[in-house]
Amino acid sequence: MHTSISSPPGYWQDLTAALRHLQPVVLLLFRLLVAVAFWRAGVVKLADPSGTLALFTSEYHVPLLAPQVAATLGTWVELITPWFLIFGLGTRVVAAMLFVYNIIAVVSYPDLWPNGFWTGLIGSDFDDHKAWGLMFLALVAWGPGVLSLDGVVSWWLRRRGRAA
Repeated sequence: MHTSISSPPGYWQDLTAALRHLQPVVLLLFRLLVAVAFWRAGVVKLADPSGTLALFTSEYHVPLLAPQVAATLGTWVELITPWFLIFGLGTRVVAAMLFVYNIIAVVSYPDLWPNGFWTGLIGSDFDDHKAWGLMFLALVAWGPGVLSLDGVVSWWLRRRGRAA
């Protein structure tokens, strides 16, 4: 009897095909989870501009930017970009930008890694930032999914291309 390992059993193919239908929902949840987290952070900054400036002056050490610029930029990034994620518009670009923003936030605030950056990276420090970073990478790699304006525009362009 000859068994081949080149083709997985039928039940495995059926299972993976069924699970593939979860991808749009998972990508939507990723977008919503990080959007809410960043939106809330922006609302807190907007509600107390003097406190935000004080934090950016004494606690957050954003490289290359003056505290006033970093505070203003950080507030508005956190208030505007979540809407792009929620609606799934320009998602890959926004997710890539927020991935870098997230890294800058972690590096700029040493209190997130009290045991040292590398120990914290492998350990349990700044877990929320690590989770957000992985969600951003997934959105960069796979896009927003069909439950998004990007998905609608893509569908419309494909359909329009067939009609031409």
